[in-house]
Amino acid sequence: MRLISLLIIFAASLLVGSAVAKDESQPLPAPASTAASKSAKAEVDESQVKEHGSYVNRSGQRVHSPAHSTTDAIPQGASAKCRDGTYSFSQHRGGTCSHHGGVAAWL
Repeated sequence: MRLISLLIIFAASLLVGSAVAKDESQPLPAPASTAASKSAKAEVDESQVKEHGSYVNRSGQRVHSPAHSTTDAIPQGASAKCRDGTYSFSQHRGGTCSHHGGVAAWL
């Protein structure tokens, strides 16, 4: 077992070493902020929804709870339509619309 662990560590160090050995003459692009891109999508125009609750998802981010649209339009930031007619603003597929009859359609 110890030998396998050592082999895995050795293989991982080789992979890291080969990644570092790439051409460094070009500057690396700035990393995209996944939190910024997710929060931009998650922004909800409260005037477009009837309910105004929220919850903290498994990533620790506050997310708008599923809500009905005030019009026939899909609310900004919605990721799925639930079977009960609400729109979900979930950032993960697991558990989306779980208390709303399940997912009717992914948006």
